[in-house]
Amino acid sequence: MLSRKTKYGLKALSYLARENSDDPVQIVIISEAENISQKFLESILLILKKAEILQSKKGKGGGYFLAKPASEITIASVLRVLEGPIALVPYVSLNFYQTCDDCPDEEACSVHKLMVKVRDTNLNIFENTTLADLVDRKPKD
Repeated sequence: MLSRKTKYGLKALSYLARENSDDPVQIVIISEAENISQKFLESILLILKKAEILQSKKGKGGGYFLAKPASEITIASVLRVLEGPIALVPYVSLNFYQTCDDCPDEEACSVHKLMVKVRDTNLNIFENTTLADLVDRKPKD
C-alpha cells in the first residue's frame, strides 16, 4: 500500500515536473495546488532534497525545483526514498532483503515464487516510469 507521504511526494514532484522550470516554486503554491498540508509537505520536500531529487533556493523568490530533468527521475527512486523497499515482503527485496523465518527453502516456496513475480512486475513499471511520464498528457502507443 502506498503511504500518504509517498502519494503527496509524487503529487508535489508531478506539480514541479508540470511547471517544467528551473525557477523555484514556493511550498505554499504546491500545497494549495495539490491540496497537501503545508507542514507535512515541508517534511516530504526536505527528504527529497536530502536524497538529491530536489534542490531549493532560500530567500525572496525561493522554493523548490527538480534537481534534474523529470525524464531522469524514476518512480522507483522516489519510492525507495519515501517508502523504502518496493517488494511487498522482505524475503524477496533486492535492497532490503531479510530471510523468511518460517520457510526452510525459499526457492521451493510457492508464495516466494509469487512474490518474486509481483516484485519484478512492479519494479519493471517503477524503473521504467519517470516523472515526465506521469505528467505527459499524450497517449502512449
